[in-house]
Amino acid sequence: MAVHLSNLHRRRHDYLHHHHHHQIRTFINAKIKWVGDPYLDKAVENEKNLKPLHSVKNLILSQPSKTLPLSSISPLKPQLNLPTAAAKFVRNYPLIFKIFHPPTKNSMPVSHPHVKLTSKALSLHNDETLILNLSHYKKDVAERLTKLLMLARGKRLPFYVIDKFRFDLGLPYDYRLSLLPDFVDYFSICEMGFKDSNGYEVFGLEVVGWREELEVSSVEKRAKNEGIRGSRLRFSMDFPRGFDLEKRVREWVEEWQNLPYISPYEDAFHLAPNSDQAEKWTVGVIHELLCLMVSKKTEKDNVYCLGDYLGFGVRFKRALVRYPGIFYVSNKISTKTVILREAFKKNFLIEKHPLMKMRYKYIKLMNTVMRRGRPMPDNVVRRRKVSVSTAKGGKGKERGNEWTE
Repeated sequence: MAVHLSNLHRRRHDYLHHHHHHQIRTFINAKIKWVGDPYLDKAVENEKNLKPLHSVKNLILSQPSKTLPLSSISPLKPQLNLPTAAAKFVRNYPLIFKIFHPPTKNSMPVSHPHVKLTSKALSLHNDETLILNLSHYKKDVAERLTKLLMLARGKRLPFYVIDKFRFDLGLPYDYRLSLLPDFVDYFSICEMGFKDSNGYEVFGLEVVGWREELEVSSVEKRAKNEGIRGSRLRFSMDFPRGFDLEKRVREWVEEWQNLPYISPYEDAFHLAPNSDQAEKWTVGVIHELLCLMVSKKTEKDNVYCLGDYLGFGVRFKRALVRYPGIFYVSNKISTKTVILREAFKKNFLIEKHPLMKMRYKYIKLMNTVMRRGRPMPDNVVRRRKVSVSTAKGGKGKERGNEWTE
């Protein structure tokens, strides 16, 4: 099967090289209006602060005592991407973090508060660790990391690029020590051949050999499952309510969809960069990137960082604007998020990766607040506040399907 796919890619490459190398650009010069999608915005908002919370959690657990002085977290705010002061962030999640004063030798409490995980959070972390250590999960994440490297022309990427996708790929926070040594037949650490701004050699990861079984993209896999043959594969498209493309743009998109599909694992930089065919390949690279993420989304800056390194430059930015039926860029939180539309039904992932199921459990704890010493979902607390406000003659405002003060 792998040989068959490899031959298919070579035939497609030869066809495109001879017939589409000089293809001109035909994109309709029309402004495509950005329309918000409340469901996908909610999907992003649901995971707000999940990534920095994991960073703080992992920092605490990396200490021999599994505790940390609260004051030592504050200087690390930029590295941890904390949205607020460290002390406030920790106090916002009482079912995740516990602030305490460790006793001294004479049993007198010290003046500096420390932070540790609650028993509930520690239990979740242990369950998460079990998943990360499962052999089939390790193989899954190793293969997705390999596919990320295979998107690059040299089949290698610097660690500073890989690390931007670490959380979204589902890599362990210490993946260089806990994952890489188990897969020396997949990839190896290499020098990238250039230095950083401080003059230090930049290191990265490269694919060892070539794995033909991994060069099948998600679009090709879906087409095979649906019994679709040929090279003119189409992307799934869906638009939010209220979105309407001009007729001439719809007609152009239809023609564009019928162009041959070039695998993102092929090098198609020989195509004229402003041609429609090159743009379909560019869209395919971003599409495959998002498919590799366990959450089917990532920060826009991460996408741009990879695009710049791969040599796409503004072509990635252009693709995100011109194909709102494939990608959605949410402005819901400060870091704009690129989402693969086809992976969601309303605000829910259609296929939930095992790690995402675990992360939703963290989110449930994060959204639980303490009232009179008892845990209570945050949305219930908000509804009760609104009920009291309404009963007193106050006015509330509607936000989506919820009422808030």
